[in-house]
Amino acid sequence: MPTFTVHAPQRAKAAPATPERFLFVRDGFHGWAFLLGPFWLIRYRLWLALVLYAVVMTALIAGLAYLGASAGTDTFAIFIVALLVGFEAASIRRWTLARRGWVTLGFVVGDDRDIAEHRFFTQWAERDRSAPPAKEPPSSLTAPVRRGAPSGRDVIGLFPEPEQTR
Repeated sequence: MPTFTVHAPQRAKAAPATPERFLFVRDGFHGWAFLLGPFWLIRYRLWLALVLYAVVMTALIAGLAYLGASAGTDTFAIFIVALLVGFEAASIRRWTLARRGWVTLGFVVGDDRDIAEHRFFTQWAERDRSAPPAKEPPSSLTAPVRRGAPSGRDVIGLFPEPEQTR
């Protein structure tokens, strides 16, 4: 059964989450990315990935031509790169979303995208209803404690105080 990751655009501090803009990215092999890699990258506006694809393919073809590889070797190398793009298409898309500031909300399993959306939003609505209202943490936990200027004998981290018994 397919797994989908759910992504939301980075929201402003005061703006609520808008479920209409959530994006569901299916894990697994993407046939169109395998068959028409550059067009698939253009379709989803993965510009940096498209540039990297063009650079890799150009270097691969030029390197094989320089080595005097046969046409069968050229075809096999191009097939392997296309296969890699097909298998990693979802990862490329998630990487681009993360670079653009999108937040991963989680993942959901469903036979198709509609079922996955229904399951996710059902769980999301239940979680919002059952979540207790957020309360402020005690101020003693938020303010750092400083006992004076640091010295050469200070210990950093979760260690006992210097020259104290355990």
